[in-house]
Amino acid sequence: MENNCNCCHKTKMRSEEEYKALVNRLNRIEGQIRGIRGMVEKNAYCTDIIIQVSAVNAALNAFNKELLANHIKTCVADDIKAGKTETVDDLLSTLQKLMK
Repeated sequence: MENNCNCCHKTKMRSEEEYKALVNRLNRIEGQIRGIRGMVEKNAYCTDIIIQVSAVNAALNAFNKELLANHIKTCVADDIKAGKTETVDDLLSTLQKLMK
């Protein structure tokens, strides 16, 4: 598949494998969120809900790690090879936002 990750279009064609992996992770996270809503609706104990929220946060962090790794291996690497060094600044800005 063609890689269209650049600063002008801000899109990327993902491989079928990458797409499926990311969507599967998001589907699991969505299910966890629905589970938490169900716990609130059923008046579950606060700490039980907090533990589930922590699990969702960990799942979102894992999603971010996978997406970031794919971004570096494809978009960033391709742009650097093409001489588009501004992509490094964009990556650093993104990392700073993630580390808040």
